[in-house]
Amino acid sequence: MTRSRDSRGVVLPSPVVMLSVVAVAMAAIAFVVTRGGEPTEREITPVAAPETTASATAEPTPTAAAEPAKQPPAIKRGKTYVVVFNNSGVTGLAATVGEKASKAGWNVVGADNWYGNVPESTVYYPKRLEAEGKQLALDLGIKRTAPAVDPMKMDRLTIILTGPLG
Repeated sequence: MTRSRDSRGVVLPSPVVMLSVVAVAMAAIAFVVTRGGEPTEREITPVAAPETTASATAEPTPTAAAEPAKQPPAIKRGKTYVVVFNNSGVTGLAATVGEKASKAGWNVVGADNWYGNVPESTVYYPKRLEAEGKQLALDLGIKRTAPAVDPMKMDRLTIILTGPLG
């Protein structure tokens, strides 16, 4: 009596399974590498100037010797382009806020949807329009401003809304 050979072999996983394992491993590495780190953006909170009261007995101080204060650049709302993007589920939010900005004197040139992650409603500004960006945020009641980043256009202010303004 002869004994038959055992016909067991090794089964290799299909290429699809191997590619899936590699993809999951790469996603895990990307997650570990990109997590953490605080954003470089800052929250801007308006601060009211302290009120000064003059007493009746105080002597006026001469101002001729004082250096002239630097005047902030004049903000020209009508000459500053503004685009508004909706990053929320509220239909028509960008158009509504665009109308509000127009009524405040800003030159709103577009409204659309934004696809991406923004932590809260923000006015983004190019470096040369920083004062205008902060003024627009104050006009609309938006607490957060930040420098513009790619793919934003660098000749205008960009508003990205994450919900209705308060």
